[in-house]
Parts: sequence; structure tokens; C-alpha cells
Amino acid sequence: MIGSAIREQFPILNQNVNGHPLVYLDSAATSQKPRQVIEAVKSYYEWDNANVHRGVHTLGSRATDAYEGAREKLAKFINARSTKEIIFTRGTTTALNLVASSYGPSAVGEGDEIVITLMEHHSNLIPWQQLAKKTGATLKYIPLQPDGTITLQDAEETITDKTKIVAIAYVSNVMGVTHPIKELAAIAHRNGAVIVVDGAQSTPHMKVDMQDLDCDFYALSGHKMLAPTGIGALYGKRALLEAMEPIEFGGEMIDDVGLYESTWKELPWKFEGGTPIIAGAVGLGAAVDFLQEIGMDEIHSHEKKLAAYAEQRLSEIDGLTIYGPKSREVGVVTFNLGDVHPHDVATVLDAEGIAIRAGHHCCQPLMRWLEASSTARASFYLYNTEQDVDRLVDALIKTKEYFGYELG
Repeated sequence: MIGSAIREQFPILNQNVNGHPLVYLDSAATSQKPRQVIEAVKSYYEWDNANVHRGVHTLGSRATDAYEGAREKLAKFINARSTKEIIFTRGTTTALNLVASSYGPSAVGEGDEIVITLMEHHSNLIPWQQLAKKTGATLKYIPLQPDGTITLQDAEETITDKTKIVAIAYVSNVMGVTHPIKELAAIAHRNGAVIVVDGAQSTPHMKVDMQDLDCDFYALSGHKMLAPTGIGALYGKRALLEAMEPIEFGGEMIDDVGLYESTWKELPWKFEGGTPIIAGAVGLGAAVDFLQEIGMDEIHSHEKKLAAYAEQRLSEIDGLTIYGPKSREVGVVTFNLGDVHPHDVATVLDAEGIAIRAGHHCCQPLMRWLEASSTARASFYLYNTEQDVDRLVDALIKTKEYFGYELG
């Protein structure tokens, strides 16, 4: 059950936009939500709404069970060793900032190195810039190949015994590049560094296994994997998390509070101060159930075929430039149509009922490397079909006509 067979599970897709059936090609920004997730959140608010870990009454117990049950589901989904290694956050951005702000200052000092790439989302760039400024560390970049990929040889040469943190996206939100995380983790560990992985674009689209990848930290967002907005998680190896100090203080994360000193709860709660995102976690648990029912291997295969078909069809349009490698593991295809500004392209496509992303995609250093101020991006998920790609191509041809380009 995938592609056209699954669309009925997503109520938002069954509508017309500007007089045309909606084609949603912006899942890299946020995914749509199936009924199963919507109903789970609705049911929580209608039947179980209460704070967690506090009351002994029935609603409080049910809410706590649902919240912690979602943590258990996510831990199994990414093959963490323990639920203690799963910290609920607002999303990938918060998770990465937590690592940079809590782990970073104790691990990085003057003269040390933090290694990233030019294609990182700002959420996996700016926290490390700030950490380098505060500590006197050096920010280093693994060079990119012409197609936006990196080589392990370049990684070996960039990561040295001065490197303390390697931070990299598993999948680029612009180029569609999938990085060899397991091999990069091995290189980092040989040099005494930890690896922090931005999993925002990988977790929804392929099977991920924390124990196999051997990454030290892994951040993810629920809203990109069918769950509500405002919920995500940080995976961290237990020993690292145990040694880290919380960066938010208040209710829920404390063990004992005195007049001048306080102690913290054990993992994972010491990092979850205040009332947590309970409904979001419930929705995330339902999203995990939904994805597992379909199968991550089937989702990955479907997207890979769609990306190949999209690249084939888009390459038929004269004057259209596609960025990134020829072969993609996920459904992200970024392009520009001649000299037409990406925002103009997106506006014309929207008039045809087609939703894509246009802009710098929170990757301004990468845009400069591409020598483009911005790009257009079509991103696919389990509910997209080849017919969606055909609609995109037809609309882009209309866009060329609209702006007076000769057709190739």
C-alpha cells in the first residue's frame, strides 16, 4: 500500500488548489499527516489530556503511558539500545542545539576542530559556528565534489586528531546526497571525535539503525515523518548523555531542590524540563506505527524510483538545471529553470495546484557554492506517484511558455 493506494489515508491531499487537484511536492519541508496520526492526537485531547509524570489520577496515568509509549516506539524504530537514549525535543534544530550547548563546551577547546560540510542546513551549521566562537575552536569543511557528494578520502584528510566533533546530515535537504555515515563515524572515532548526525531528511525515508551506524548523537523531526509539528528527538549514546548537563531548568527535570543546590532526574527526563509536548509525542508514536505497517524498505524503494523518474522527465526540459548526483537514494530533486527566479517558478506551479519549495532552503553557503541565489525543489514521499511527476513537468513547460522561453 503505497503511492496512489495510500493517498486516501491523507485527508489534505483530497482537495483542489486553484482549481486543480493538489500535487504536494514539499515533503522535505514538512510531510502531510495520515488519519491514523490525526485521530491519535484528537483522541488524546478528547480522552487522555492531562500532564505526565505528576498526577496519580487515571487521566494522568493514561497520558504518561501514551507519552512514554511513544518513546519506546521511537527507540525501537531507530534501534536505540534503551529508551534512556531518546530525549524528546521540539525537533531537529532543538536537538542539535542541545548537543552544541551541553556537550560542546566540555568537549571542545581552543585549538580543537569541528568538522562539517558546506551543504549543512543552517540548524547544523550555526550552532557549531557559535560553539567555535565561544571556545576558540576551528570550523573545518569537508570539500564537496562537483555533484555535491563527499569522498571518504577527503573526510580522512579533513578529520584529524584535533577534531572533537564531526557534524553532518545523513541526507542533504537540497542535493539529495546520502552520506556514508557508518564509515564517517568510524573515521571520527579513530581520531577520538564524536559524530553528530542531522537525521531530519533520512529518518522518514529509509531504515536507520543507531547501533549499526554507531553515531554518537542523532537528531530527528517528527513533522517530516508524518507526525505533528513541534515534536522531535535527540538520540545520544547513554554514557555521553549521562555526562552532559541540562540546559533548561525548572519543573519535571529535577530530583531534589534545595535553597542553594539542586539535583537532576535520571535520563531521559533531566533534559525534558517543563510540561513536554505530550500530544506531539502521541502523534509521533502513531506515525511510527504507520511507517512500520508500510515498511521503511518499501518506502525507500518507492522514493528512489520516483526520484529516478523525476530526474529522467525533468532532464527532457531544455534549459532546466538539476543539482546533485545522478543517482539518489531519496526523493529530493532540486533545480532551476533557466533565468526564471525560483519564486516565480513556484508561483506559476502553485496556480496549477502544485506545491514545491523555492528559496535557499536554509543552506546559504551551499547556494553560494552552487553559484545560485536560490533554487526550486520538488520532494517526494510515500503518497506521491509518477502522475505527480508528470503534472510537475507539464506545469514547468507551461512556466517556460509563460516567461517566453522556447521549448527544447
